[in-house]
Amino acid sequence: MKRREVIRLGTTGLALGALGFGFGRSALAQQKMVLKAADVHPLGYPTVEAVVRLGKKLEAQTEGRLSVQMFPSMQLGGEKEMIEQAQVGALQFARISVGPMGPVVDELNVFNMPFVFRDVPHMQKVIDGAIGDEMLAKLTNSPQSKVVGLAWMDAGARSVYNSKKPIKSIDDLKGLKIRMMGNPIFVDTMNALGGNGIAMGFDQLYSAMQTGVVDGAENNPPSYESGKHFQVAKYYSLTEHLIIPEILIFSRVTWDKLSAADQALLKKVGKEAQLEERKLWADKEKESMDLIKKAGIEVLTFTPDQKKRFQDAVKPVWDKYGGKYADLVKRIQAVN
Repeated sequence: MKRREVIRLGTTGLALGALGFGFGRSALAQQKMVLKAADVHPLGYPTVEAVVRLGKKLEAQTEGRLSVQMFPSMQLGGEKEMIEQAQVGALQFARISVGPMGPVVDELNVFNMPFVFRDVPHMQKVIDGAIGDEMLAKLTNSPQSKVVGLAWMDAGARSVYNSKKPIKSIDDLKGLKIRMMGNPIFVDTMNALGGNGIAMGFDQLYSAMQTGVVDGAENNPPSYESGKHFQVAKYYSLTEHLIIPEILIFSRVTWDKLSAADQALLKKVGKEAQLEERKLWADKEKESMDLIKKAGIEVLTFTPDQKKRFQDAVKPVWDKYGGKYADLVKRIQAVN
């Protein structure tokens, strides 16, 4: 077995398993706690690094009483498994995409709609403002979620890459088998654009492109680069059809056992992590684009008129899913 990459921040203290054995809020406030955090991405990835830094702040501001142990690179499973572990208190922090939480808080699905944001800066203003706060509150207050929404994290814009040919216009997508995240909105989006959307786990994607099971996929530059997908899919076209923010969640089971002061501290460092991750993301995105261009990857861009053809093509997706979000979409579009 390969050595597990585990970062431990701070001193080890009370095992989290003890949370289930009668420790009340007052007792827990005095105990040292190691909070588990997980992500599907590797060490150094912006979302991982942001939580690592959050852990260092917690340790410093509580004089070592609270610390964070990070499990990167899918060590604790994919996002579905991470959510389930957070719900039962086996895991405290998890960075997840909006998609898996949509069935719990349906309004979150509006962020999964194609072209709902004009661009990444527009998305950032939305999640930094009243709408972003409301969405986190809805997640936190949902009896079904069993998690607390701490902060948003950037994941840039998702664009199409493939091994067959450069996508110079929407017509070039026709018939290409493109992996999508396992959400009907995403699959229907690719189908509307003329491709053949295929739901598949991220961990299966590299070999699927190698063997021709799919012709390509869509993702942001850091995932395209760090996942080494550029090695097998050399054409990257900046369609930017999806701009999906991600969520840092915290276990409700653990949260309810914390003091009010610790809860307030977690909210504070969570919001700070939201802004820190954004800077990390911008740096990583530039680094990834430089690396893939240096590797000889053809990166294609589109004029506003060409981009409008993509936007017009996804109207059937909006007709199918968008009606119930009409008021929320108006509020999103009004954000400047």
